[in-house]
Amino acid sequence: MNHASPAPTPRRARVRAPELIGKGGWINTGDKQLSLAELRGRIVIVDFWTFCCVNCLHVLDELRELEERHRDTVVIIGVHSPKFVHEAEHQAVVDAVERYGVEHPVLDDPELATWKQYAVRAWPTLVVIDPEGYVVAQHAGEGHAHAIARLVEELEAEHEAKGTLRRGDGPYVPPEPEPTALRFPGKALLLPSGNFLVSDTTRHQLVELAEDAETVVRRLGSGTRGFADGTADTASFNEPQGLALLDDGSVAVADTVNHALRRLDLATGEVSTLAGTGRQWWQGSPTSGPAREIDLSSPWDVAVFGGRVWIAMAGVHQLWTYDPESRTVAVAAGTTNEGLVDGPAAEAWFAQPSGLAATAERLWLADSETSALRWVDLDGHVHTAVGTGLFDFGHRDGAAGQALFQHPLGVTALPDGSVAVSDTYNHALRRYDPSTGEVTTLATDLREPSDAVLAGDEIVVVESARHRLTRLRLPEEAVRVESVAHRTQRSATEVAPGRLRLDVIFQAPAGQKLDTRYGPSTRLLVSSTPPELLLKGEGADTDLSRDLDLNPAIEEGVLHVSAMAASCDDDEANEYPACHVHQQDWGVPVRITEGGTDRLPLILAGMDQRP
Repeated sequence: MNHASPAPTPRRARVRAPELIGKGGWINTGDKQLSLAELRGRIVIVDFWTFCCVNCLHVLDELRELEERHRDTVVIIGVHSPKFVHEAEHQAVVDAVERYGVEHPVLDDPELATWKQYAVRAWPTLVVIDPEGYVVAQHAGEGHAHAIARLVEELEAEHEAKGTLRRGDGPYVPPEPEPTALRFPGKALLLPSGNFLVSDTTRHQLVELAEDAETVVRRLGSGTRGFADGTADTASFNEPQGLALLDDGSVAVADTVNHALRRLDLATGEVSTLAGTGRQWWQGSPTSGPAREIDLSSPWDVAVFGGRVWIAMAGVHQLWTYDPESRTVAVAAGTTNEGLVDGPAAEAWFAQPSGLAATAERLWLADSETSALRWVDLDGHVHTAVGTGLFDFGHRDGAAGQALFQHPLGVTALPDGSVAVSDTYNHALRRYDPSTGEVTTLATDLREPSDAVLAGDEIVVVESARHRLTRLRLPEEAVRVESVAHRTQRSATEVAPGRLRLDVIFQAPAGQKLDTRYGPSTRLLVSSTPPELLLKGEGADTDLSRDLDLNPAIEEGVLHVSAMAASCDDDEANEYPACHVHQQDWGVPVRITEGGTDRLPLILAGMDQRP
């Protein structure tokens, strides 16, 4: 037992937390309206998220353990702050809260009122409020759960001693379960038997349906969130998505939140693991090697192309492959930068690839965050058929150069060489014909379609938010839809043309120091969308400060910044100190304006970020 005197309470700036307001109202509270005053005495963690964002989904999973461990002192409040038009619909937010197993109150803030009050500029952002109602920390990006857990323990001790900590049950009220056969299914696969295999994502199972696409033949997986191999009854998944039939007759499963590729033996129902460790991949981790030893990051779909299993690695904006012969994985395309850049595989940029479909000559993919349809050829080059960038989306038919999707999650190769796109946030099934370069609409009023499979002369659509499979005839007469274009109104930093000083601020956590044993312990990577925005300063270096030269001819764009620092425990008596890697990525929207700032400071997590 340690009888040492307690450390002095750290002094923190006293910044009162703004009230939580949003026109969409509250979810998971039993219709009760919450206020910060009611939560006084509890530690409140406010999670600004939007359900299209895979980094936000990562944070939801990071917070689960903390939420459970400190359930009597901590209240997590989600503030849903939409990017896409569809995400501003209240029912869509209600669906997303159930879909991703959010077990805390969520404020629907469609007009970004609370986002603006807290001066939030990125998804996701976490804000910590102490029991007296003051903001004590703010973290942008993912990977901060460990730092917040330490802060929570400090706050518990501090406010227990002051008598300002109030323990007890939180305001979370779970929704009533719905008795549907499927619950937010993700992807589907036509089996050789004529049955359908569906990833029943929210129930953490795979479900085999009969040829009528309705009758349940069997369920595979325990139905409890977990990561275990075994029989159909004992194996467990964690929000599974993509499915692909392998040459040996088994099925590869993208087990998304387990960051793993699983194998289902259709004959026996046995589930095993092909790739992944269960841990999420981070910058600096290996990107190739024995499949069971390499970390993955939110694999969302799988397809067999060129003798390998291709994986849409949504969590890191890349395509990876699994080789069944050597049982190895490797990066096949993408740099981990988020955006839309075509070219050789090693130079291409993706933005949350979420759907795959293979033909003999092309691997088609739905690149969801750029609302794009793209493809990879046999030589590994990446091309874009439809889509222009991260912030342009809508529902518009016509020539590919003018057509628009809204966050598509699925793509299906059709017999005539055209492609069906599950245009998820437009609730539509669309068709792109490479021979004409035209996009048409096949059907609308499909609630969040996330995938589709061919079955004879029909196409069977996964209507995720209606919890069912829906049959459509092919070809279907196009439904006329009014063309609507959107551009995300995200707060941009106004910067002056010319020289911009970028400073990434990092301070090793208490008890640690920079690890310089093997050379520089920091790394900074900078790029931009469009690439012409940066006249100088692009690329990688070890200095966390850099002078950028912004092109005055470009009115606005996004600076992509990735920073890393390594620190080790500062204990000279320990010959083998524990070491830690701190890494963060930012996408910073900027607008070139005379009189704008000439300095851009960014804080790399690792230091105690308190106002």
